[in-house]
Amino acid sequence: MKIRDINKLEQKAKAIRINILESIGINKKGHLGGSMSSADLVTALYFYKMQHSPAHPHHPDRDRFIFSKGHSVLAQYAALAEAGYFPKTELKQTKTLGSILQGHPERDTPGIEANTGSLGQGLSIGLGMALGGKLDQRNYQVYVILGDGELAEGQIWEAVLAARSYQLDNLVAIVDHNKLQASGPLKEGLKFGGLNSKFTAFGWHTMEIDGHNMEEIIGALDLVGQVKGTPAVIIANTVKGKGVLFAENKAEYHNVSLNQQQFEQAKSDIANL
Repeated sequence: MKIRDINKLEQKAKAIRINILESIGINKKGHLGGSMSSADLVTALYFYKMQHSPAHPHHPDRDRFIFSKGHSVLAQYAALAEAGYFPKTELKQTKTLGSILQGHPERDTPGIEANTGSLGQGLSIGLGMALGGKLDQRNYQVYVILGDGELAEGQIWEAVLAARSYQLDNLVAIVDHNKLQASGPLKEGLKFGGLNSKFTAFGWHTMEIDGHNMEEIIGALDLVGQVKGTPAVIIANTVKGKGVLFAENKAEYHNVSLNQQQFEQAKSDIANL
């Protein structure tokens, strides 16, 4: 069931963040930073915008979601469990031998559309799905979440160009723009300049929002759904580690092991969001 109340969506986002913590657990490494920065975006997609059903996970008219920065899949696992694709008890088994929830997305997991995590490939996969939808005359949307550091991959820009060339208005890219990579600030790597101007130059409809403001997120998702004749991108300004105060805006919490005290503190921080 779609949630249209902002307060209820914000509460759902808290539940997603708690689920992320359950996946990471105690003394077991997990990608905290990027999972938390994308949690509000994933919440809005699964519980407000996308057409999907855990009872019919392969329905041909379902909306597709690709987590291109696959290391942050804990946010997607959290949402899938919350939506009923598998029991929440599975979250505690994440990254254990034989679990259906591994460190990067795999199609064997209920609700996962593609194996990702080799950075730069997700938008090309989404492009293929969107083009297939056009050819099959299906009325579904394809959403792809990209990391901002991932934009350094050349394949991303080949997909950006191709999507505009094929006028794929059923494709929406969302950039989780938290401005930190595993190795440090984004600005210390490749110099991207303005992301808005880059996507605009390729002919994409471009929007920029606060990626933690639920009203802005759902408003942007509604607006890009009305765009015709061109793909759309939402550049979502986010905070790495959002919701866990000791991890916010710190690259060292990109992939981390939490001790018992940190785990409990993180839960408390999220509860007080």
